[in-house]
This record gives sequence, structure tokens and C-alpha cells, in this order.
Amino acid sequence: MSAAAEPRLGLSGAIAKKFLLSEITPLLALVGLLMGIFAVLVTPREEEPQINVTFANVFIPFPGATAQEVEKLVSTPAEQKLAEIEGIEHVYSVSKPGMAVLTVQFKVGEPRTDAIVRLYNQIYSNADWLPPNLGVGQPIVKPKGIDDVPIISLTLWTADPQRSADDLARVTHTLETELKRVAGTRDLYTIGAPDRVVQVRFDPAQLAGHGLALSDLRRSLQAANASADAGALIGDNREIPVQAGSFLVDPDQIGQLVVGLHQGAPVYLADVAEVTFGPDTPKHTVWLGAGPAAATVGIKTAGEFPAVTLAIAKKPGENAVKIADQVVERVEQLKGIVIPDGVNVTVTRNYGVTANDKAMTLIAKLIFATGLVIGLVLIALGWREAFIVGAAVILTLTITLFASWAWGFTLNRVSLFALIFSIGILVDDAIVVVENIHRHLHLGGQRLVDAIPIAVDEVGGPTILATFTVIAALLPMAFVSGLMGPYMSPIPINSSMGMLISLAVAFIFTPWLTYKVLRRSVEKHLASPTENANLSSPPENVNHPSADASPPLIQGENAEDFSHRFFRKVVGPFLRGRQGQPRRWALGIGVLLLIGASVSLTYFQLVVLKMLPFDNKSEFQVIVDMPEGTSLEQTARVLGELGRYLSTVEEVTDYQAYAGTAAPINFNGLVRQYYLRTGANIGDLQVNLVDKKHRHRKSHDIGLAVRGPLQAIGEKYNANVKVVEVPPGPPVMSPLVAEVYGLDYSGQIKVAQQIRGVFSATPDIVDVDDTIEAPSERLIVHVDRVKAALLGISQQAVAADINTALRGEDVSFLHSSAAKYPIPLRLELPIADQTDATAMLALKTRSQNGQLIPLLDMVEVEKTRRENAIYHKDLLPVVFVFGDMAGQLDSPLYGMFDMFGALKNQTIGGGALAQFFISQPDNPYGYSLKWDGEWQITYDTFRDMGIAYGVGMILIYLLVVAQFRSYLAPLIIMAPIPLTIIGVMPGHALLHAQFTATSMIGMIALAGIIVRNSILLVDFINLEVENGVPFQEAVIRSSAVRAKPIILTALAAMLGALFILDDPIFRGLAISLIFGIMISTLLTLIFIPVLYYAAFRRQLEKAEDPVAENPVERVA
Repeated sequence: MSAAAEPRLGLSGAIAKKFLLSEITPLLALVGLLMGIFAVLVTPREEEPQINVTFANVFIPFPGATAQEVEKLVSTPAEQKLAEIEGIEHVYSVSKPGMAVLTVQFKVGEPRTDAIVRLYNQIYSNADWLPPNLGVGQPIVKPKGIDDVPIISLTLWTADPQRSADDLARVTHTLETELKRVAGTRDLYTIGAPDRVVQVRFDPAQLAGHGLALSDLRRSLQAANASADAGALIGDNREIPVQAGSFLVDPDQIGQLVVGLHQGAPVYLADVAEVTFGPDTPKHTVWLGAGPAAATVGIKTAGEFPAVTLAIAKKPGENAVKIADQVVERVEQLKGIVIPDGVNVTVTRNYGVTANDKAMTLIAKLIFATGLVIGLVLIALGWREAFIVGAAVILTLTITLFASWAWGFTLNRVSLFALIFSIGILVDDAIVVVENIHRHLHLGGQRLVDAIPIAVDEVGGPTILATFTVIAALLPMAFVSGLMGPYMSPIPINSSMGMLISLAVAFIFTPWLTYKVLRRSVEKHLASPTENANLSSPPENVNHPSADASPPLIQGENAEDFSHRFFRKVVGPFLRGRQGQPRRWALGIGVLLLIGASVSLTYFQLVVLKMLPFDNKSEFQVIVDMPEGTSLEQTARVLGELGRYLSTVEEVTDYQAYAGTAAPINFNGLVRQYYLRTGANIGDLQVNLVDKKHRHRKSHDIGLAVRGPLQAIGEKYNANVKVVEVPPGPPVMSPLVAEVYGLDYSGQIKVAQQIRGVFSATPDIVDVDDTIEAPSERLIVHVDRVKAALLGISQQAVAADINTALRGEDVSFLHSSAAKYPIPLRLELPIADQTDATAMLALKTRSQNGQLIPLLDMVEVEKTRRENAIYHKDLLPVVFVFGDMAGQLDSPLYGMFDMFGALKNQTIGGGALAQFFISQPDNPYGYSLKWDGEWQITYDTFRDMGIAYGVGMILIYLLVVAQFRSYLAPLIIMAPIPLTIIGVMPGHALLHAQFTATSMIGMIALAGIIVRNSILLVDFINLEVENGVPFQEAVIRSSAVRAKPIILTALAAMLGALFILDDPIFRGLAISLIFGIMISTLLTLIFIPVLYYAAFRRQLEKAEDPVAENPVERVA
């Protein structure tokens, strides 16, 4: 073929021609393959994407102040200053007696370091906001982020009755040092380890009998434990350092200290106090319980055992799988060396194992999905074409994995699901190119080296356009804000990168490989005289070539094949000018009715809306809140009974009970700030389940089943028991949150109590709680200042003695080279004397003239109620009411709207209660309610995804306008987008699935996929009309000819989605893709050609008139 006769190639054809015979093409493919292997080896693996959300707690002590004083003098001014910081999402505060706790929540994605620097700068640049002598302490800032969540927890327990939690604690403290040497570990801390202290429990009667006061003991202990570098002796050309005094190092020494003189005789500490060395009085207790499936995790003994838990977090960017494996390996090495016989170590959390299992499972699914797609092409086009498409898909995936690693993503369920669901999209380019080359070879008349660039160029324009339409539909999702935006971001970003890479592979690598694979076969046919003779006469089987046969180079496709006959019968009646107009109207009305019926499924609750479904994890938590004032022993008793019930649930391997402290946090605990839960009245149960492969029930079903019995146990003890599942799922304070605002906090509490009653009365609302503290007794010791002054005693001295007696005072520390943590010398009353105020008031304080005066002579004890903590959110006082929803719908949105209706018809706070959904009330001076929780995340996410959907539609429209140079044609091309609803909604109803955020992602992806099909159809119609084919015939041929690549790519996308169907979180995405593609593809092959015919019939049918203008130009 001469250069003059060569057709002018567009961009895609020119690229294909450039690389078709180039030696660099296979080298580029090899580099891409090696990049993918490198990415798989080095990319960190995690089960879930790590959302960069930064919190910081600011603790500001104000000893002795009431909650109201703390609120007015500390919390409110601090909130005002902190709210000025750039990047702040919310500022919360809790004002308690003697302490303000502020929580600063930064916007998702704010760089952690920058955010914390801004916070410190704001606090310390305003350090002069309070008078120095007011009594407010220095603020303590404790930042928190996703990397503070432990990836592995080791629970040390023993069945040996001779060992206690103190023995386990000493082993654990040694383990902390050893395991910190594992590279990549960050924070290691032990939960449940009692402090080792030297307890000096003084006897008030003995002190008085020996003429001593607490101040004498305090001063004597501090003076006896002093040492200093006293300089050096210099002489005889030597310098000898001198140390004056030595520290207390032996607990036995302490009892022999002289603390005073009585009647000329020394008084030893042992004479007036009991000195013991050992574990402190428990402030928290931890134990491990074995479940029916305990043997699966190596626990061979049934029962409950004392325990401590060592939680280990990782540094940012480190591979959780590698660190967890190294920690477990190091623990095995330390057995018998640091970990003695009789002390058992059970791994009660290992996110490294779960991350690796999830990653390997999804990689296997990725391989199977790729294999199925290749098999599909094998059946449809032949083994050579299947090999070409398969190689193109594998190369695309490997380069995309490298691009994902370079972008900063990890290998997790979302990034891998993005690739699995993208397989059907990524394979489109290769299928369209290969199928069109396959068609051109059957048309004949060209050499292979000439046919390939022409075939690529013919579909290159619409393929580029179609690729960018899918990217335009998906990419705006990357800008979804809030907590769920970063969680889902790997889907649009990985998919968009994959589409661009797929396009490059289709134009560079696929033509080269096609030439290499088909060259010999085609040259063989060209060399045959018989075949050359056949170039002018088509063989009988032209329209029925064998899938595996070498493609004959023949001319013509004049005979009717099945596809042409089928679409002539199906599409033909809708054409035929005015004769087909009633049928076209009936088709349009029928489609609109189907869309309306599909949408109505949500109204009739046949399709339930929810943010995200619960995942099938191997753990859940039970949160227990006892009334304020409950003792640690009573809390432990309740936890024990709850744990013994859980030990009868067949899927439970073990549980850890934490009385007085919180369990190691997960992402839920980070957002809900469970790490701040401490006190005798709180408790957690961390429940571990057998692996999901070995149980029939999902973790959510187990949680639903145990909630009733657990709460029945809790009711016996007036305990609030909540079952909390592990994210994913919106990480919020609670699925249902009612924020009660008003001017009077006591009035807000009464309104919140009424709202809590509505929560409790609403069907299926469970785990109801609030921030109102239970009434409990409080004693205030008032000092008669006049009497105290006359006696020469200060109020400060009285307060210090009472604090020492009850709370204990660490007056000094024992120095030990073997202890990792300081060992305090703690002065306090004996435990038996701390049961009432009698012993405390019998204490005597030394006056200025040396007399000992009983506290009873100058104080008066008042019985009052414990103060409620005062909560603020964004500078407004608020009372929170929490809840969750279980039952058939299992979606908090429906429960919220049921309660909204119930509250609307009630008189609360003296009138109608104003309710808000989106933001805090504009007028906070009347009682009002703001709904928050999962609703807020759902609204933010679906709002942003709706905006992204709209932006995607606009971008698609602009792209199609630029390609077809028409304002009407793009509207027709985009018309099938609503058709996806006909498949998506009934698909969810058929499989009893909730419509979730991932379902919405599927619908957004469908928009690009379906528009891609429309572009191929409309572009083919225009090409046929340009070549002189009558308009009606061109419309029928478009469906007949493009049906194969469209159905192939649809089936490929459906097969890719099929592998996601069993994942609880991404099930909605899979259903949207499978049913949406299936229905919309079938309808598109009929609806789009008919709609295009109806729109342009009057213009393009005039093309049959020889005087008429060029029909294609008329369309433009």
C-alpha cells in the first residue's frame, strides 16, 4: 500500500502503529510486570484503610473547684481559644469537679504533626489567660490518632493459684522492654498490672499516742530519702567524689526509720504504721475467661484466670503483618527465659493475621476473577484472543498495583476490592480493541500489519472517550469528605489509575501482542493461493467462523447472522418512521414506570437504606456502665456473671474482662474515646470468636443473639450493658445520638430524660444511654476557718491531711535498680478505716504552737449529691442521649425518623421541641434537639457522593459534547443512566440487602460503564451513516455488531463483581454492578438505538435523498 493511499490515523492508531513493530514494547511490558511484583512484595498490608483522623485531649486540672466553676473559668475560655485553630472540626469539653477535659477533633486528612503543632502553639501562646494564683494547673496535651490503635494484644494469664496479677505484671514489664526492640513498634502499654508500692498505713490512734501528726511522717520520710553529690576531696594528686546520704533501696529499712521522739525515746515508723511492700490496692482488675471454642486458640483449661494485657501499636507506614509476626516470634523465643513456666501467653488481638488473611483472600479472588474473564473471552473469541486479553489485563493490574503503592495506599480490603470490581472495566479496552481487530481480519483485504492500526484507530476515539467518562464518573468520589471519604478513596483513585493504564496498554501492548500471536496464522493464509483466490469470493462459513480457527482474510459481512436477525426483529418494530411511533412511546413510558417502581421499593421498605452494614469480624465488645458510686468489686461481680454467660456461647474462644479500666481500643474506641473510660463503676468485656471460616453465624448475628441475655443480667444489678461491634461502620459516638441544647443545664437534663424515655419506648431501639450521672452521695468537709485560725491551723493543712488519708500521698520513692517503674512510698489510712468518716475525722493536725488538734474539732461534714459533669460541644452546653437499632430493619435511620415523629407530637420542656438534622440550632436559648451519630455521617457521605455523581454527569456531558459536537446526542447517550435503577433496586430487594454507601459507589461506576456502551452504539451508527448505510439499517446494525463487545464487557464486569458478593461491606457494590449492568445493558442495546432514531429520524433519514447534506455533519 502506497503512502498516498494510507488512511490518516488518529491518536490511537498512530500510537498502535508506532509501537506495533518496536523492540521497546516487550521491554516496557516486562518493566510493568516487575513493577507489579515489587509492589506486592513491599506494600504494607492492612485489613482496613487507615483513616488519618487526629484527636487531642487537653486535661486542665482545677483542684477543689466545682463542675460549674470549672465550666465557667476553664472549659469555656479554653474552648473559645481552641476553636480558633485552623482545621478544627469540633471542640468538645467535659467539666468535672476539679478537672476540665477538652477534646479537639481535627478534620479528616489534616496532617497529624501540623495539627498538633498548631494546638500546642495555641495553648502555650495563651498561657496567660488565667491569673497565676487561681489554682488552675498546667494543661496536659495527649494527641491521639489511628496509629495509637494497637495492632496486637498479648494477654498473659495463669492457672497457677500461687501466682497473682502482680507476678504477671512483672513478667509483662520485662516483655515491654524486649518487644520494644522489634522494629516498627510504637506504643507498648500494659492494662491490668497493679502498681508496686511501699504502703505506709498509719494508725491514727498510735500517731496521737506518740504525739505525731501526718506532717511529721511526711517530713521524716522525705528527709530520710535525700541524697546529693557533695563535691569531691582533692589531695595527693587525686580527686575523690563524695556523695552525701543514700537513697532508700530496701523496703525493710523503711519501718526502722525514726519519725520522732516521745518521752525521750525514738519513735520508729513501724510503731505508728504498718509498712508493706507489694501490689497496690486494686484500682482495676483484669482476667481471662475460656469459651467453648478455647481449644482453637491453644487454651486447654476451662475457667477464669487472673490476667494482664500487653497492647502494642505500630509506627505510621509500617507493615502490620510483618510487625505482628515478629512480635509473636519474639514471644516464642522468650518463653522459658523471660516468660516462666506456668505463665501462658494468648494472642487476643492480631490485626496482622487478619490483614494478611484478607489480603491473600482478595488477591486469590483477583486471580480467579481475571481467570474467569479470560475464560469468557476464550469462549467468545477464541484461545488466541483470550491469551491477548489475559496478558493485557494482567499487565494492567500489575502496573496499577505499583501506581497504588506509589500513591501511598496499602494492600487492604478497599484497595483490592477496587481492583476486583475494576476488572470488568479494565478488560473493556482490551476486549474492544481485540474484537475489532478480529472483525477487521474477517472483513479481509488488508495485511495484518496494516489492519491492526486501522482497527485500533476505528475504536480508539470512542474508547478514549468512554475511558474518560468512567473516570469522570468515579474520580469525584475521591473528594468525599468526612470519616468515610478516606475510607473509600482507594476505589475512585485506583480505578481511575487503572483505567488510564488500561488505555495505554490497549494502544501500546495489545496491538503488539496481537501481531505476534496472529502473524504466523495470518501469513499462512496469505501465502496460500486458494486463500488468495478467496479474497474475491467469500466462503460459505464466513458468518460462522470457528472460535479457534485462524481468522480468514475475507471481504463482506453481507449474510444475516443471528445477531442481525435478532435485533432486526426486536429493534426494527420501534423504527419504521411514524408507523413505529406508538411503540416508541410505549417503550419510553414502560421504562419510566419501571424506574418509578424500582424507586418505590425504598418507600415500602423493601430496600432498606443504611450507611454501611456490619462486618463479619472475629470480635466484639460488651461495654458495662454501673451507677456512679459503685465499688470495683461490684463491677467485677457483674462482669463475672456476664462473662460466664458468654462462656456458654459456642463461637466464643475467650474473653478478657476489664473492671475499672478500658480494653485496648480499636478504631471505634478511638473515635468514642473509650481510652478515657476509667473508674470503679465501668467495665469492658473483649469477646473473641472463632475464625469466620469455622462458624455459621456472623459476628453481627452473634451480637444480636447475646444482647438480650446480657442486658437481662445487667438489669439485675442496675447496670447499663451495650454490645458494640467493630468497624467498619460509621465510627461515631453511637449509631443514634440526640444532642439536647438549651439555656439551663438542669432543664436540659430533664428534657434529655424525657427523650431517653422515647428512645426506650420505640421498637427495636436498644443500648439506650445518656451522659446524665446517676444520683449518688457526696460528702463535703467544711473547715470552720475562724476556729482553725484561732487554733493555728490552715485549711490547706486540713485538706492535705484528708487527701493523704483517703487518696494516699506518694511522699517519696524507693530506689531500685531492678524496677522499671518508680516504687512510691505511699501514706494512707488502713483499708478498714476508709469505710466511713470516723477514722478520718479522728486524725490530729499539728498547730503552729505544736499542739495536736483533732479534725473533728474544726470541721463539719455535709452530705450532698455528686455533681453532674457538664458537657459542651462547639461552645454550647449539651446533654447526649445514645442508642442503637436492632431488629428487622437494623438501620438507625428508620429508628431516628420514628422517634422524630414521636417527639414532634409531644410537649417537652414546656412546649414543642425544635429538632434539627444538619447543624446545631440557630437559637440555642430554647430547648432543642440535634440528631447526630450515623445519620450525620450518612448525610455527609451521601451528600458528597450525590455532588460527586452530579459533577461526574456534568463532566461526562462535556466530554461527549466535545466528541460529537452536539448538545442533543450526549443527552441521548446519557439517557441509560437512570436505567441502572431498574436493576439496582430490585436486585437489593431480591437478595434482601441494604442499600449502602458501597451500593451508591456501584451506581456511580455504572454511570460511566453504561455511557461507554452508548458511545460505542452511537459512534457506530454515525460511521455507518457516513458510509452510506440507510439510517434505520445503521441503527439495527449498531446493536447487532456492538452487542458482542458490549455483552462481553458487561459479563466481565459482572464476573468481577461476583467475587465481592460475599463481603458484608461491599455486597451492595457487587449487587449494584451485577444487576445494574445486567438490566441496563440489555435495555441499552434496545433503548439507545431507538431513542437515537427517534431524536434524529427527521434529519438522518433525509440522507437517502441524494440532494441531502452529509448526515453526520447534520448530527454535529
